[in-house]
Amino acid sequence: MRGIALAGLVIVSLVACAEPLTTNTSPVADLADGRAGTITFERVTPSGFFALARRETKGTTAIVGTLRLPAKSTGRVPAMVIAHGSGGVSQDREFWWASELADVGIAAFVVDSFGPRSIRETATDQSQLSTAANVADALSALRLLATHPRIDTRLIGVMGFSKGGQVALYTALEPLRRAVIADDVRFAAHVPLYPYCNDWFVADRITAAPLLVLLGGRDDYTPPAPCHGYVDWFKSKGAEATVVVYPNAYHGFDSSRMPVFAPNVMTGRTCERLVDLDRFTVTIRSTGMDITASADSYSRSCVGRGATIGGDGEARRRAPRDVKAFLAKTFGL
Repeated sequence: MRGIALAGLVIVSLVACAEPLTTNTSPVADLADGRAGTITFERVTPSGFFALARRETKGTTAIVGTLRLPAKSTGRVPAMVIAHGSGGVSQDREFWWASELADVGIAAFVVDSFGPRSIRETATDQSQLSTAANVADALSALRLLATHPRIDTRLIGVMGFSKGGQVALYTALEPLRRAVIADDVRFAAHVPLYPYCNDWFVADRITAAPLLVLLGGRDDYTPPAPCHGYVDWFKSKGAEATVVVYPNAYHGFDSSRMPVFAPNVMTGRTCERLVDLDRFTVTIRSTGMDITASADSYSRSCVGRGATIGGDGEARRRAPRDVKAFLAKTFGL
């Protein structure tokens, strides 16, 4: 019974602090008026990554984000798009990071991919929304921010957590960027925190922007080991990449809440797909076996449940420092 109670606490911690971003504001096509605060913009909802890369989408969704400009800065400033994890947007994480960024003069655009789609959380059921939709939302947010008179178009990065960490990685893949952005606007920095790396999404071309990947050494939800290999792949394509491992940290190490075991969260820690976004093939990394025709069946077979989620005091102190140092170097602050 204690495990079930703790699991409830974990799911509550993922969503209870969520800051509602629903709004009646009409969608905007650009930010030329210099507005901040709650912003609504339209984005497609692809059914999956191949559909996104092929631009096979139907209809649009009004996505909501919150733009916070650093109060003490004047002129044009750098910015980070913040992509939430499977628990949605929360004060404890996404807006906490927005405040940390503001302290060093960096704007933050917190994008809510769940609320406008009437999704509360996907930690227990990832089939509710493909991460491809989160990727499309983040790239649309980049395109929108690039029209803001206070934002330096050359210095817009992306950071994300868990599912959002995948967003921070995949937005560097050119087939996905080009599916949303027609010109050369691209993220200048990518900062994934504890991303899911068991499945590698690859392409012939990447943007080659610098990456900082922050991992928990004890993460049993999205294990760190596959991330090292995936980062090496990015390096082989020309990206400058740094990995920082906080050895005693679990998944969600930047949380202020103590780690607890959640038996109901979905984890793909035994999966090992290699997804080629140029050739639209799926293989098993370790064997090279082509499973394109049975990719969905394979995914169901390798997904399990149960993981430890919660903060680590040392990692919560170090992560902002490491991110700020990386962005200061990358953005030339």
